[in-house]
Amino acid sequence: MSKSVTILGATGSIGTSALDLIERDPGGFTVSAVTAAGNVAALAAIARRTKARLAVIADDRLLPELTERLAGSDCSAAAGDQALSEAASGEADLVIAAIVGCAGLKPAMAAVEAGRTVALANKEALVTAGVLMTEAASRASATILPIDSEHNAIFQCISGARLEDISRIILTASGGPFRTASAAAIRSATPRQAVAHPNWSMGAKISVDSATMMNKGLELIEAHYLFGLPSERIDIVVHPQSVVHSLVEFIDGSVLAQLGAPDMRIPIAFALAWPKRMATPAERLDLAALARLDFEAPDSERFPALRLARSALEAGGAAPTVLNAANEVAVERFLAGAIGFPDIARIVEDSLGRDNSPAPQSIDDVIAIDQATRQRAAGLIEESCS
Repeated sequence: MSKSVTILGATGSIGTSALDLIERDPGGFTVSAVTAAGNVAALAAIARRTKARLAVIADDRLLPELTERLAGSDCSAAAGDQALSEAASGEADLVIAAIVGCAGLKPAMAAVEAGRTVALANKEALVTAGVLMTEAASRASATILPIDSEHNAIFQCISGARLEDISRIILTASGGPFRTASAAAIRSATPRQAVAHPNWSMGAKISVDSATMMNKGLELIEAHYLFGLPSERIDIVVHPQSVVHSLVEFIDGSVLAQLGAPDMRIPIAFALAWPKRMATPAERLDLAALARLDFEAPDSERFPALRLARSALEAGGAAPTVLNAANEVAVERFLAGAIGFPDIARIVEDSLGRDNSPAPQSIDDVIAIDQATRQRAAGLIEESCS
């Protein structure tokens, strides 16, 4: 029996990788709904190719064009925020939540509240609304499957284990392009240098997050909500080869690790087929050719984002939302050449220090805190540039 899949963010990198796997196994999957932010031509092409029943474009101004492009097909067209949430909560065996940024919060929550199995690729969902999302999942008996390679690795390693048997989880980090750079070199880093990730092909924003190691800080927060472990039982180790995707240490001293090529189709395939597995075209590991795997402790002096993220997790409340929003603004301005590389962490730290928002009680609260933080961070940048 085939599994029905809804893909939120079908035209992005996660969505296209998921479609690559789905279309390799047409007997195993059907596509219920697909969504996109504004790439109406690509969305219509995907909907026609996969015979999806529903296609939703976030920009409601593009609905006439989407409707025209789907004319003659069996696929319905819709647009706007409400339509995204309705697509997310519609009938499907699996919802892949891959809409980037806070735009993905409400659709992801809608899928969770509908009791769906949700393959989560949207970092913001758990970083900014972890308490709300996990409590909703518990109420609705929804299952959250992490697609992020590190969290997916942990999920695989703890399969069937009891929480009380886990000593700690260990997230691996590549170290990014500045792993061996001096403090002076990091201070003068350019956007071009920051986006040159040594192992993964990623967008500019996440590549800068890797360079600052904020991505690992955000993953630390996600891991807390996914696996229910406190900050002191979540560690980070730098592993430049990006072959060991994460590890779990148990109370008897055993350590389990998940290894694989740096190919996002591996964790996506795990979520698609769960609780089974499916074949992928990913490159197979040749351990003899690799010859060695290196590990080192992260340097929180050169990479203060790690310290900021851990303190935000431990503070709780609105702090993780503020951390994420301020970081996004600072990274955007860094890529535009308005601020220097070290200013990213400084803007985040200043934003955290100036916030006194109460803990969010709803997704609307999260979005309000996010928007207020963005305005505050932009103001801090203007002050520093004046």
